[in-house]
Amino acid sequence: MMYTAEVLKVFERHRGDSIVISGRGGKHWMAISDTVMDIPLGDPAMGGHSGFGLGLALAQPGKKVVLFDSEGDILMSMGQLATIAEQAPANFYHFILDNEVYATTGGQPVPNSKHVDYAMIARGAGYPRAYNYSELDQFSAELSGILSKPGPVFVALKVWPEVENTPIGQRVRWRKRSSDKVVSDVRAALGAA
Repeated sequence: MMYTAEVLKVFERHRGDSIVISGRGGKHWMAISDTVMDIPLGDPAMGGHSGFGLGLALAQPGKKVVLFDSEGDILMSMGQLATIAEQAPANFYHFILDNEVYATTGGQPVPNSKHVDYAMIARGAGYPRAYNYSELDQFSAELSGILSKPGPVFVALKVWPEVENTPIGQRVRWRKRSSDKVVSDVRAALGAA
């Protein structure tokens, strides 16, 4: 298994001018990247990152679009794999960071996590190229070749779980404003305070 930060540092050396979507899987990306073309997508509904990545790849055909997804997101929206394969964006590179747990919600184990072959699932959905890696040296040696091939490309990476085990209700919220404050601000802006 690999550490997510090490995987992302290897990728940084090969990214070129790619647009990178950090997704749930690549939350560490924004800590090492200072590129304005990167998109810190935040935390949409689980499974939403791949649809966003597909849309961006279709809207920006002249740019490589790289998504760092998670296995939990893939499991929540497997239909996205078939849609991506059908649309076949040649500029889309779909990486998943598979840590075998639902890290966002406290580290609950992903069912059958040791045996799911996400690259095989992606190939079965129609991705022309899909790879599995669990060792950093092999991934590092082959990444340049992977990024030189047309997409859609799928790369499953086994990474160590780095889990925040604080219960969700006790975590510091990532939002700056509560939903009540958002409603209040909108009403004030509309003159309906």
